[in-house]
Amino acid sequence: MSTMQIDRLLDTVIKLGASDLHLTVGRPPTLRLHGHLRSLQTKVLESEDMVSLMKAITPERCQQELQEKGGTDFGFAYGDAARFRVSVFRQRADIAIVCRQIPSRLLTFEQIGLPEICRELIRRPRGLFLVTGPTGSGKTTSLATMIDYVNTHFDRHIVTMEDPIEYYHFHKKSIVNQREVGTDVPSFAEALRRVLRADPDVILVGEMRDLETIESAIRAAETGHLVFATLHTTGAAKTIDRVVDAFPVTQQNQIRVQLSTSLICVLSQALLPRIDREGVVAAYEFLVVTPAIANLIRDNKSFRIDSMIQTGKKFGMQLLDDHLWSLYTRGVISAEEMIDKGKDRGQLRDKVHKMGKTVGRAEYDLEDDDAGSGKS
Repeated sequence: MSTMQIDRLLDTVIKLGASDLHLTVGRPPTLRLHGHLRSLQTKVLESEDMVSLMKAITPERCQQELQEKGGTDFGFAYGDAARFRVSVFRQRADIAIVCRQIPSRLLTFEQIGLPEICRELIRRPRGLFLVTGPTGSGKTTSLATMIDYVNTHFDRHIVTMEDPIEYYHFHKKSIVNQREVGTDVPSFAEALRRVLRADPDVILVGEMRDLETIESAIRAAETGHLVFATLHTTGAAKTIDRVVDAFPVTQQNQIRVQLSTSLICVLSQALLPRIDREGVVAAYEFLVVTPAIANLIRDNKSFRIDSMIQTGKKFGMQLLDDHLWSLYTRGVISAEEMIDKGKDRGQLRDKVHKMGKTVGRAEYDLEDDDAGSGKS
């Protein structure tokens, strides 16, 4: 039996520009290309293939974690060609592997379509800049672009905490220290506890996973640091609710007050396959915290934030559904994708119908309107 070579598979991922490589027993190696899964024309993987593929790329300490905990994550550089973020886990007593390709080239604001106002906001000396969206929505890439912008234009000490490190940043005008959770430091909370002693100007928290991390990130933003952080939420208003709800009820009023003064903005994003050409496009919701929005946060009126975003265009604000609609009407994305990723699916569907067009799949016309909006 010929052994499956990981190098050949990774070369294919890089050559085709796939975002992920999926390896699991009972199926040939499969790529995610422009959002869709495509099997490679090779043999179906068996248990022993998976063990040798795992051993070829997994560091010792991660193999041990796989043994003890049933799963492990790590990043590795594949020559100069690319970096990969890898998730190895057990399923049905076998091993499964997913490798996510991290482009080695940092992108510009224009290339990823980040709102222009981001440039101004990241010049600020302090505050909390939240980037949110589901897994695989390009949060890491957006953050890497902003960190690179600061690194290129300003003299700052930037400390990042990531799990694992994805984009490597080299010192330009700034000093960039990147701490990997699991390798350099045990947890995000521990990294945050230590960071304020390291004279940082800019702090990147890869993920606000627990109460302690959220609390520390807000405190760092209040004490005169620019803090970038991510959450798996959709939409700006929901993000604020999620942060507040992480705290015990007795602390929630105090946290609202702290957020109203320390939060700079919430950038919420989704990635969609394009129909006008190969590739994907990002759709953004953008909330800039103005004095009026700060009042809504403090007074627990987050339900009114969406209508404020709609009227806040002059501050660079926009709602996700409005951006999706503009991408759809410009012929960049399909109606189905727009409705899949939208917050108010019923309204988007009605707008398509009003244009005299139909939505491809029948379930969109049957589904009740609020079924899609409850996803966090």
